[in-house]
Amino acid sequence: MSSLDRANKILIIVENLPVPFDRRVWMEAITLKKAGYEVSVICPISDTCNKNYEVIEGIHIYRHPLPVEESSVKGYLREYAWAVYWQFRLAHKVWQTQGFDTVHICNPPDLLFLTAGWFKLFHGVKVIFDHHDLSPEMYIAKYNRKDIFYHGLRWAERLTYAIADLAIATNESHRKVAITRGGKKPEEVFIVRSAPDLSRFTLMPPNPIYKKGKKFLIGYMGVMGEPEGIDYLLRIVQYLVQKENRKNIHFMLIGNGPAKDRLETLAVELGITEYIEFTGFKTGKELLERLSTCDVCVEPSPTSVYNEHCTMNKILEYMALGKPIVQFDLREGRRSAQEASLYAKPNDEIEFAYRIIELLDSPQLRQSMGAEGRRRMEEILEWRHQAPKLLDAYFAISPLSKLSPKNLVRYSSN
Repeated sequence: MSSLDRANKILIIVENLPVPFDRRVWMEAITLKKAGYEVSVICPISDTCNKNYEVIEGIHIYRHPLPVEESSVKGYLREYAWAVYWQFRLAHKVWQTQGFDTVHICNPPDLLFLTAGWFKLFHGVKVIFDHHDLSPEMYIAKYNRKDIFYHGLRWAERLTYAIADLAIATNESHRKVAITRGGKKPEEVFIVRSAPDLSRFTLMPPNPIYKKGKKFLIGYMGVMGEPEGIDYLLRIVQYLVQKENRKNIHFMLIGNGPAKDRLETLAVELGITEYIEFTGFKTGKELLERLSTCDVCVEPSPTSVYNEHCTMNKILEYMALGKPIVQFDLREGRRSAQEASLYAKPNDEIEFAYRIIELLDSPQLRQSMGAEGRRRMEEILEWRHQAPKLLDAYFAISPLSKLSPKNLVRYSSN
C-alpha cells in the first residue's frame, strides 16, 4: 500500500475500555469519520463488545483479548504485556489492510508508545498522544508509594510525549503536565474535554422501579477501583441511614471494576445492603433511564494528586441529564460543575452526607442546580464544542490534508 493510499487514515489504539463502549474514543472516531478521515480502532474485547472484528458506522474495529483483571502490580504487568503484544500484532494487520498515516494513542497504560514508535520510526507515521489519565499519580493513589514502578511510569510518560507530534489533554491540569513534564510546546497541546454528545446522551422519563419503593434515588456511575472512593460513599450511606435515620433513600451504583467484590462485602459489613444496589455495567437506554430517575448524583472520589487533576466523565454526564451533584471539593471537579454541584471538604464523609441532605430537602435547589449543569453543557462543554478542537489538532499535524478547516468544522457539527 503506497503512502498516498495511507493519507488521511487514522489508527486509534485504546486499552482501557472496548469501543464503542469507551464514549470519548467513540465520539472522537465518529467525529473524524464525519470529517472525511478513514478510521480504524484497536481495543480490548469484552462481554458486550465481543467480536474480534466488525465495522460500525464505517469505523473498522479490531479487538483483542485480555487476561482477567487483577488489582495488583503483577496483574497490571501481565495485562499490559498482553495488550502490547496484541496491539502490535493488530496494528500490522491494519497497516496491511486499511493503512494509516497517523496513530492516535489513548492511555492508560503508557506503553502504547512502543507500537506507535515502531510505526513512526520505520514508516514515518505521525503520532498523537491523547492523555486520558496521569498514570504515575494513579499509581500513588492505588499503592501510596513511589517505588521502581512509579519511576517506570514516569519514564514511560516521558517517552510517550517524546514520540508524540502533538498531545491532546482533557483539561487544563493535563495541559500543564504536557508542557512541564512532557516538554511539549503550548501550541502542541490541544484541550479536548470528555463531554457527552447531547444528541445521543439524552434525558428519559424516570422509571420509579429503580427507587425500590424509596422516596429518593441517589446515583453513582463509574469504575469501581481504589481511587474512586466508593468505600467513602458506602460509609456515607451508613451515616445517613443509621445516624440521620434517612431510610427513604435508595443508592444505585452503576459500574464494575476490580474492587466491586470487596465493596459488596463492605456493604454487608456496614449493614446497608437494603439501601444499595450494585447494578454492574449498564449501557444505552437502560443506563439513561436509570440516571434520569435519580434525584441526586454523586462523585465520591477523595482528594489525591491524581483525582485533583482529573475531569471525571461522570460529572459531565450527570450535568448532561440535568442532575444536581454532590462531590468533594477537588480542583477539576469544581472547574467542570461550578454552580451545578454542592461541595464537601475533601474526604469529610459527614459533610458529604449533609450536602446530600441539603439537596434532598430542597426541591428548588435540586432544580436550579440541575438546570445550571445542563446550561453549562449546552453552551460550553458538550461534544459539539469539543469536536472542532479535535479537528484543529489533526489539521495542525497534517496542514496539507485534503480536508480544509472549513470542511472540518462543517463535518464536526453534523
